[in-house]
Amino acid sequence: QVQLVESGGGSVQPGESLRLSCTISGVIFSMWTMKWHRQAPGKQRELVAAITGGGSTNYTDSVKGRFTISRDDAKKTVFLQMNSLKPEDTAVYYCNAGHVRLPVNLWGQGTQVTVSS
Repeated sequence: QVQLVESGGGSVQPGESLRLSCTISGVIFSMWTMKWHRQAPGKQRELVAAITGGGSTNYTDSVKGRFTISRDDAKKTVFLQMNSLKPEDTAVYYCNAGHVRLPVNLWGQGTQVTVSS
């Protein structure tokens, strides 16, 4: 059974850091593009960062230079290192896995990130 398990959310002050993790089980990890999305209260879910099986990355403009997405293929885990956090980064963050060939799209349960002084 394929499953995504997220961890690492929490409450921090502006300027601090958090690292989110998402582990996927039951798959060949290299065949999946991994993404982090977020949804703030009253707003639409947005793509934050993505990483392909080959390691190519892209980011939404608002997090460039502050967030880093990476993957550990041996652990089947994707990370989102978030530095210099701002109050506007407050949201529920969702891990998403998309298969590169099949029409399969999986979501984690979401983890809350709150940035407040």
